[in-house]
Amino acid sequence: MKVVVVSDTHMTRMAKKLPDRLIRELADADAILHAGDWMTMGVWDMLRAYAETDGVAGNNDGADIVAKFGYRKIVAPGGVRIGLAHGHIGTGKRADTETNAYRSFAPGTVDVIVFGHSHVPVKRERDGVLMFNPGSAADKRRQPKYSFGVFTITGGRLVQAEHIYYDDKS
Repeated sequence: MKVVVVSDTHMTRMAKKLPDRLIRELADADAILHAGDWMTMGVWDMLRAYAETDGVAGNNDGADIVAKFGYRKIVAPGGVRIGLAHGHIGTGKRADTETNAYRSFAPGTVDVIVFGHSHVPVKRERDGVLMFNPGSAADKRRQPKYSFGVFTITGGRLVQAEHIYYDDKS
């Protein structure tokens, strides 16, 4: 099972369409996860045209997105328990984004935590949980490249989690 992981698309302020590099990965995705800051429900429409799409709201999302997705949830594509949280609820400092996301889930409830907010790609283990921030596909801020993630799930296990980096968001 292929799961494409995005966050902080900030559309349509930072981009009017999904980046071509992202679209190439979406073409054969089985599921899509978004870790917040969609900015418009139109992003959900764009993504779900490719595969089943779920996610959470971020600090820049309106009431419609919060009502649809909430701020925190656990999903289980292919049997892998994935916690989704934007990472903005907690101390309020951007440096604490990963800790905020980590504290959103009780120990032992998830295998992976996907978060966003900082726009900084992260892939590291914390107390047996994979912490994964895909970065941003359309708003790289101070990062050298745009990015998103791809998970490969087989037999109820996450066998690969990788970042896809690229230079051009068009």
